[in-house]
Amino acid sequence: MFEIGIRRLPGNEDLPLPQKMSLGASGFDLFAAVDQPLTLNPGQRKLVPTGIALEMPAGVEAQVRPRSGLALKHGISVLNSPGTIDSDYRGEVGVILINLGDEPFVLRRGDRIAQLVFGRVLDVRFTEVDRLGATERGGGGFGHTGT
Repeated sequence: MFEIGIRRLPGNEDLPLPQKMSLGASGFDLFAAVDQPLTLNPGQRKLVPTGIALEMPAGVEAQVRPRSGLALKHGISVLNSPGTIDSDYRGEVGVILINLGDEPFVLRRGDRIAQLVFGRVLDVRFTEVDRLGATERGGGGFGHTGT
C-alpha cells in the first residue's frame, strides 16, 4: 500500500476527500470545488477545481478518468482522458470537463465529477536500434483485425 499525502486547500474544508464509492472500486471520486453553479453548454470545456493537492511518492501517478454515469446520462467526459498527475506536481488537482451531450449541464459544489486511479510508473531507458524484432502482428493497427 502506498501512502498518498493530501491537502485540502483553504476554503474547501466542507468538501469530502476523494473516496471509493464501493468496496471493489478502482477509482476515488473527485468532487467539484466550484463556488457557484457552473454551466457546461454542449461542446464547451472548462477546468473544474477539486480543492485538493496531492503528494505521491516517486514511481506513482494518478490518472483522472471520467465517471461512467455522467458520460452515459449527460455526455460529460474528461477531455484529456486519462489526465495524468505526476508525482512531483503539488498544485491543485483540476479536471478538464467537456460536455459532449445535447443539453447544458450544471455542476454544483460537491458534485462528483471524475475519478482518480493510482498506478505505478515504470522507469525506462530507450535504446536506439536499427530494426525491431518481428511479431505476428507487425505494424498492423487501427482496426487491422476487422470489426
